Amino acid sequence: MKKYLLSLFTIILPLLSFAQEAEKGLDEKINDAFMPIAVWWEGLVLTTVPITGYNVPFVVILLVVGALFFTFYFKIPSITRFPLAINTVRGKYDELEGHGIEEKVAVNIVDGDLPDTIRDESQEGEVTHFQALATAVSGTVGLGNIAGVAVAIALGGPGATFWMIVCGLIGMATKFVECTLGVKYRDVGEDGTVYGGPMYYLSKGLQERGFSVIGKVLAVLFAILCVGASFGGGNAFQSNQAAVQLSSLFNLEGGATGLIIGFVLAILVGIVIIGGIKRIAKITEKIVPFMAGIYVLAALIIIFANINHIGDAFGLIFSGAFTPMAGLGGLVGVLIVGFQRAAFSNEAGAGSAAIAHSAVKTKYPASEGVVALLEPFIDTVVICTMTALVIIFFNIDGTNMQSVFQYGAAGDSSSSVLLNADGSSVGGVDLTSMAFDSVIPGFSYILTIAIVLFAFSTMISWSYYGLQSWKYLFGKGKTADLVYKVLFLLFVVIGAAATLDAVIKFSDAMILALVFPNMIGLFFLFPKVKEEMNKYQEAIKANKE
Repeated sequence: MKKYLLSLFTIILPLLSFAQEAEKGLDEKINDAFMPIAVWWEGLVLTTVPITGYNVPFVVILLVVGALFFTFYFKIPSITRFPLAINTVRGKYDELEGHGIEEKVAVNIVDGDLPDTIRDESQEGEVTHFQALATAVSGTVGLGNIAGVAVAIALGGPGATFWMIVCGLIGMATKFVECTLGVKYRDVGEDGTVYGGPMYYLSKGLQERGFSVIGKVLAVLFAILCVGASFGGGNAFQSNQAAVQLSSLFNLEGGATGLIIGFVLAILVGIVIIGGIKRIAKITEKIVPFMAGIYVLAALIIIFANINHIGDAFGLIFSGAFTPMAGLGGLVGVLIVGFQRAAFSNEAGAGSAAIAHSAVKTKYPASEGVVALLEPFIDTVVICTMTALVIIFFNIDGTNMQSVFQYGAAGDSSSSVLLNADGSSVGGVDLTSMAFDSVIPGFSYILTIAIVLFAFSTMISWSYYGLQSWKYLFGKGKTADLVYKVLFLLFVVIGAAATLDAVIKFSDAMILALVFPNMIGLFFLFPKVKEEMNKYQEAIKANKE
């Protein structure tokens, strides 16, 4: 541990000079140079298809069509498998996993194995169902739930909330499919360390179907994109937003402010990620309920304070979904806004969550698949809906909204910028903060804590996603492991200290680019998921008898 932290300090301390250069405009120069590439890449990933006058990103169509197909093929698992998911995550069927006997095996210190957590890992995995769910949720719950919802409502009105909920519900089926496959095709090392995710089910699964070359190409493509996404959208963007929020709230100024915040974050993240998935899981299983609890509690306070308007709020949501308000001018426009924001929020179909879920202790892949379907429900159906209600209550009488922003204002959903009635701009986070502050004065301070925790948990989860992809590309040795972790921590500091919008734009698009290789694999391999689901149900039935 000491030598790893020493390596971290050796790499990061020279960045003090980087802060001084940043003041001179180095980050802007890099940004300008890289922007054409970023714009080209984002345009490629978000290639649009014209539908009734609207340009719909093809990746969104792929996500929605795939999710609908899996929803009906698996008989609406978001409803029919929901009780099974709750029972599995709370441990009702743990006896099926054979966790009754502890085995004394060698401790893998590098990957953070702890003697008390090792249970026949060579066959079963590394973490519990709840820990895997917490790790995956921490990778998706974040600024999309706070700022993204505000953008969706500003562009499409309250009706966009309805389509976000629909997208979250059908996305549950996609998560079920990809996470079942993640467990089924995972690799387990001699020391019990688990390696899993789309890289493995694309290569191994498609090889079983006779498409070995295609599977290998898709697996390598996914791994490359995932590494890039982990450095950018899952890391630099998160540390940048945390630094911006802290600097804004406490009126911190100076070129080194972001660097100092980034340096502190890097140390905290480093302590966690050097411990491997077990330590990540132990941290996220505590942080996720805590941070979600803070946010949900505040939302519930506002909801109960406006309980007499709850019927009116849902009335606006349902009526707006089919009779859109001015701004986008049609049902398709509102539907697209809702679906696109939900896709960015819960990442169903991107395959990233399958990496975390593949490390679970289980003999039945489908058991983790049903647990995973809870993720879009928590992220989109629950948390995003609560945020939407708070914002709608803020304008329930139609007065505050006009003084803050107008429905259908010319905002860019990717940058979360809205326009006030007077033409000045306000960020999505700012809008959500104002809505909360209208009932809970001073909530902006609590929201800052939530944002920092969201950013921290997202970074440590994405570090695991990226590391697994890195190991797939460069091997599973200690050197490759250390190189990735040092690079990841370097991007924590860079993201907080610089304003490299183009780099973050490029990397963020990589998260959506993951959809293409992943969804191809899901369409080939979904029959395997049905086989695994039948095995799990038969095991439960036999256990009851």
